[in-house]
Amino acid sequence: MLLNRLPSFLLSWPRVFKQVLALAVDASLCLLSLHLAASVRFEAWVPLSGPLLWAGAGAVALALPLFVQAGFYRAIFRYSGLNALMAVVRAMSVYGLVFMTVVTVVGVPGIPRSVGVTQPLLLLVFVGLSRALVRYWLGGLYRDMLDKQGPQPVLIYGAGSAGRQLVAALSNSNEMRVAGFLDDDAELHDRVINGVRVYGVDDLPDVIERHHVSLVLMAIPSASRAQRNEILNVLRQHKLKVRTLPGLMDMAHGRVNVSDLRELDIEDLLGRDPVKPDAQLLDKNIRGKVVMVTGAGGSIGSELCRQIVLLRPTVLLLVELTEFALYAIAHELEHSSETDTDADSEVILVPLLASVRDGVRMGEILATWKPDTVYHAAAYKHVPLVEHNPAEGVKNNVQGTLITALQCALHGVSDFVLISTDKAVRPTNVMGTSKRLAEMVLQSHAAVMAARNGKTRFSMVRFGNVLGSSGSVVPLFRKQIERGGPITLTDARITRYFMTIPEAAQLVIQAGAMASGGDVFVLDMGEPVKVLDLAKRMVELSGLAVKDEANPNGDIEIKVTGLRPGEKLYEELLIGDNPLPTVHRRIMKAHEDFLPWDVLQDKLTALNSALDVNDVRLIRRLLKDLVPGYQPDGSWVDWVWMESEKVA
Repeated sequence: MLLNRLPSFLLSWPRVFKQVLALAVDASLCLLSLHLAASVRFEAWVPLSGPLLWAGAGAVALALPLFVQAGFYRAIFRYSGLNALMAVVRAMSVYGLVFMTVVTVVGVPGIPRSVGVTQPLLLLVFVGLSRALVRYWLGGLYRDMLDKQGPQPVLIYGAGSAGRQLVAALSNSNEMRVAGFLDDDAELHDRVINGVRVYGVDDLPDVIERHHVSLVLMAIPSASRAQRNEILNVLRQHKLKVRTLPGLMDMAHGRVNVSDLRELDIEDLLGRDPVKPDAQLLDKNIRGKVVMVTGAGGSIGSELCRQIVLLRPTVLLLVELTEFALYAIAHELEHSSETDTDADSEVILVPLLASVRDGVRMGEILATWKPDTVYHAAAYKHVPLVEHNPAEGVKNNVQGTLITALQCALHGVSDFVLISTDKAVRPTNVMGTSKRLAEMVLQSHAAVMAARNGKTRFSMVRFGNVLGSSGSVVPLFRKQIERGGPITLTDARITRYFMTIPEAAQLVIQAGAMASGGDVFVLDMGEPVKVLDLAKRMVELSGLAVKDEANPNGDIEIKVTGLRPGEKLYEELLIGDNPLPTVHRRIMKAHEDFLPWDVLQDKLTALNSALDVNDVRLIRRLLKDLVPGYQPDGSWVDWVWMESEKVA
C-alpha cells in the first residue's frame, strides 16, 4: 500500500525538493560506488574512513557540479532515449577522466590505483540504473498527471508535410500536445520526425493506453474519400474522436494552422470522390454572360452563386424573397470578391428582393438586365412543412416555376435550368409532386419552344439530398450529439442519396450546359446511404458509443420517432428505367412522359382555382390526375384545413 502511494507523494513535492532529493541520491551513489570499488580491490568490506572518506568527499565534490552542468536535474522524469544517455555519458566521461587522473595516474596515499578505474565505471552503472528505475517506477504516473493536468494528448494521422506542419503549429498550443504520428508507411514506423515518434495502426491500443489519447487529427489532405473512409473505419473501432484538416485546395497557401482543424464532415464518409469538372461545360453558359439565380439565399442557390462567381460572368443577379438570406449571400460574395486578388475581371453583383410568383417583378428584372442564363433554385423543399401547407407549396413550386419560365421565354433568356429533386419520382408527398409538376411544365414549354423555334432552352436537373443543406439530417445529428442525445431518426430502414453541395452545384452547371431543350438530367449520387448507419458513424467518430440494447452503458441513444407526413423510406432518381449517358459520367439523361401544353394548361387552371380557396380534397384529386405515380401517404395534414374542420 505504501509503495502504491509513494510515487504520487514524491511527484506532489515542489520541484526544488525533488532536485535536492536527486542530488542526495547521486551523492550517495558516489560514496557507494567508491566503497564497492575499494571492497572489491581488498576482497573484503572496507569501511568509509580515513583516506577513503576524503576520496569520497572529493568524488562528490567533482561529480555533482558536473551533473548539474549536464542538466541531470532540470527535468528528471522527462529524460529518455538518446538525449538522456548522451548526457550521462558526457558527464561521466569528464568525471572518469579527472578521477582516474588523480587516483590512478597521480596517486592518493591509502587508495589503490585500480579504484580510480573501477569507481567511475560503477558510478556510471549506478547513475544509469537509477534513471531507468525512476523512469520505470514514476514515469507512467508522471505521464498520467500530465495527461490529466496538461494539454490534451493527440495523435496526428499522416507523417507527411501537412502532419509535420501541424506539429509545428501545435508546438506552442496550450490545448493540445502531440503524442505521436500514425502512418500507413511501414518504413516510417518507430522513427522520430520532428521529435515525434511514428506509430503504425497496429500500435493504436498500446498508444491509447499509454498516452490516454482520445483525439486523432487527420493530416492527409491528398487522400481520396475511399482512403479516408478506410482510415475512419479503423479509428472508430477504438472510439477515437476525429478532427481533420481541409483538402488540398483549401491548403494551397502552404501553411497549416491550428485554426484549420475542423470537425469531421460526413462528406468524409461518402467513400466516393467527386469527378473533376469539365471546364468547357462550366464556362459555356456563364463566363462573360449575365446570369440570374432565383432562390439565391438557399442552400443550393447560394452555392450556385459561389460557383458562378468563380466562373466570371459579367453580371450575377441574386433573386431572393427572404431579406436576410439575400443580405447574407450578397455580403459573402462581395467580401470574397474584395479579397480575390487573382480575379481578371470584376463581377457585378445585383441583389434583388423578389418573389418568383410575381410576374410583373420578374419581367421587370429580366427586361432590365436581359440575362443569358437562369438557374431556378427558388422552391419550398422541406417535406413536412409543405405537407402541412400544401397550397402554398404548390403555388411557389409550380406557379413560381411557370411564371418565371414564361417571363424568361418572353425576354429571350437562352437557358433556363430548374433545380429539381429525387422526391419528384413516384412522390408520396406534396413537395415531390409539386416539383414533378414543375418539371412537366418545363417539358411542355420546351416542346412549344421547339415547335415555334423559340430561343429559350428549358432543362431540369434532378438529384437527392445535399450534405449541409437547411433540411439535411447531418447538422441536426451533430447538434443532437453535442447536446448528449438522443439522435432522432424517423425510421431505422430509411435510406437516402447524399452529395456535397459544391459537387451538386458544379454538376447542375455542367448539366445545364448540355441541354438541347426539355432535358431531364439526373445526377449519379452513388450508392444510397442508410441513415441509421450514418448516425452511428457520426456518434463513433465523435469518440462516443451508441447506447442500445447491446450496449446499455453507451453515450448517445438513437430514438426512432416514426415517419413524418409524406416521408418515404427510399428515394429514387428515375421514373423509367432507360437513362442515357452523357459526355459527363456523373450526369445521365432521363426520358420522362409529360402532358402537351394545351392539355396541361387546362388542368393547371383548375388546380389554381382549387389552390385559391384551399380546397384540399380537390387539390389532392387534381394532383393525382396531373402527376402519374403520386401516391399520397395518409390523410391531409394542412394546418388551416384541419383547424377549420374542428370549428365546423
